[in-house]
Amino acid sequence: MNYKPIIIVAGEPNSIFFELFFKVIRRKIKSPIILIASKKLLLKQAKILKKKFTFNITNELEIINKKENLKKINLIDVDFKQASGFDKITSKSNHYIANCFSIAIRLLKNNISNKLINGPISKETFLKNKYNGITEYLADKTNTKEFAMIIYNKNLSVCPLTTHLPIKYVSKKINKLEIMNKVKLINNFWKKKFNKQVKIGVTGLNPHCESIDDFNEDKKIILPAITKLKKLKYNIEGPLAADTIFLKKNRKKFDLVVGMYHDQVLAPIKTLFEYDAINITIGLPFIRVSPDHGPNESMLGKNKSNYLSLFNSIKFLDF
Repeated sequence: MNYKPIIIVAGEPNSIFFELFFKVIRRKIKSPIILIASKKLLLKQAKILKKKFTFNITNELEIINKKENLKKINLIDVDFKQASGFDKITSKSNHYIANCFSIAIRLLKNNISNKLINGPISKETFLKNKYNGITEYLADKTNTKEFAMIIYNKNLSVCPLTTHLPIKYVSKKINKLEIMNKVKLINNFWKKKFNKQVKIGVTGLNPHCESIDDFNEDKKIILPAITKLKKLKYNIEGPLAADTIFLKKNRKKFDLVVGMYHDQVLAPIKTLFEYDAINITIGLPFIRVSPDHGPNESMLGKNKSNYLSLFNSIKFLDF
């Protein structure tokens, strides 16, 4: 059986990604890997972490022209100049990260694969407030209008209606169409990936789905959207109070919980599963997955980071 390669953008050079990658590649992975990263930096960090592994040096054109018989690990070397193996995160890496993503997107557009993983990236330095997150960055680069971010665990997943958005803007971004579009995307993804209809619970925006204001988003926006989706035969309930939806007896009713803002659903999911979750962007022309954590500068070079989220990201795409 031929497995399509998994394209991996290493991401922020001063992150724990290479440490995690060194740990993960020793495990059983069926798909070839195309790693897009700096060879010099990879070798410097491997030396610091006392890791050894073999890889095949290739380039974008060789892969696109199919002249290269893909090995287990294939490296496309992207130039990045840094004297030491680890340094502080700055905007100096922005051009390098953008180049890595550009190569990956061209490979995906050429149907080399439909699977993309990116390592941790500092949104503050790389995105510079132009995008809310990498989800939006990739949507823009692929001209994707409808997309959603899922934090996935096989027992329970979540999807924030708004992603990395300051809380003061959340209520202005909630509308019926956005809720309906997200639910339709999620349901289509579940049917395609898991061959079943997804069971969805939707949180309210306000505490206990109540508001002291005359205008209550839960009654005026969220409930009508859910009512319409029910008429369209979606398996959905809500709005439900966010402070109780994650109780054991409640959460077991659902495959996925849609929340109105980032921390409303990500705080409980990370408390429940810690590193045993992955970040999936749906709606793109390909499946994009990333580990559910950041660069973690405080752990650079210590060789103590948990590789589970990266391993789960790769296994999710290992088909």
